[in-house]
Amino acid sequence: MQVAMSHPESEVKAFLAEHPKMIGVLFTTLLLLTQAGAAAAGAANVTYGP
Repeated sequence: MQVAMSHPESEVKAFLAEHPKMIGVLFTTLLLLTQAGAAAAGAANVTYGP
């Protein structure tokens, strides 16, 4: 079974080779998304009782 992706891996590698600053942008975006997910999970607590 082959998973269909929007861009083949070779196209992504070629794009990042031509635009090396995008590696940092993608890394920073991924970092912010993981931190936002952790913050949302931490804020979703339930308080029982009065």
